[in-house]
Amino acid sequence: MTSSRIFDPHIHMTSRTTDDYAAMYEAGVRALVEPSFWLGQPRTSPASFYDYFDSLLGWEPYRAAQYGIAHHCTLALNPKEANDPRCTPVLDALPRYLLKDGVVAVGEIGYDSMTPAEDVALAAQLQLAREHELPALVHTPHRDKAAGLARTLDVLRESGLPPERVVLDHLNETTLGAAADSGCWLGFSIYPDTKMDPDRMIRILRVHGTERVLVNSAADWGHSDPLKTRHVGDAMLAAGFDEEEVEQVLWHNPVAFYGQSGRLDLDAASPSGGLFEGNSVLRGGE
Repeated sequence: MTSSRIFDPHIHMTSRTTDDYAAMYEAGVRALVEPSFWLGQPRTSPASFYDYFDSLLGWEPYRAAQYGIAHHCTLALNPKEANDPRCTPVLDALPRYLLKDGVVAVGEIGYDSMTPAEDVALAAQLQLAREHELPALVHTPHRDKAAGLARTLDVLRESGLPPERVVLDHLNETTLGAAADSGCWLGFSIYPDTKMDPDRMIRILRVHGTERVLVNSAADWGHSDPLKTRHVGDAMLAAGFDEEEVEQVLWHNPVAFYGQSGRLDLDAASPSGGLFEGNSVLRGGE
């Protein structure tokens, strides 16, 4: 890749080091969206969500800006923790967070184990997306993917949220057809060992084309790689796609999808210096 810019539309920077920001910038990443998700350790009260949401609206955009990357987020009660009654009061608090400028969608929402509690949380949060005129980032389950997608599409149709305001994430070859037919945007997570890899992504792009496709690293606390978006761009060029097609997938598509929020600020990436709440990303002296 030469001049192509990269927008990672799904990455969990809370789980990554500051060195990852430097490496991502070097690889061409200039913008990202960080969806709220399960942190691995179960939360025991709604208050821990609120501290987490505040960090996605404050500390992480500051940390990203030090490395020239514009940071936005999506907020939600994630599918896994929607099953814990201790966490469900988050649904009542979400409206005040969804008003914040840095929030460009409601997410991650969707299914984990396809339980009745997840049905309730998904329907409620799709309604919040409608009320706040925000797109929705929908997590398709890692198990029973075809059945999970079918159930997701049923709830989406009932919600009345236009499909062009929805991205169905973590898709693969088994769910591509139904997802594409739905009219929603198509999200693919590229991982070192699981989910999708660059070669499989190239095969999908050859068949489906580059329209409505979002490619993300979904990098988190597991075995993942925040440079997988760059690897897909390199693989596209090696496979005969041109720079314009690479930039459509890795930049223009995520800008178009999240731009529907009216809150995308891609000029927020100049290093700001200074401190955030008395802190910086430096250690051992300024």
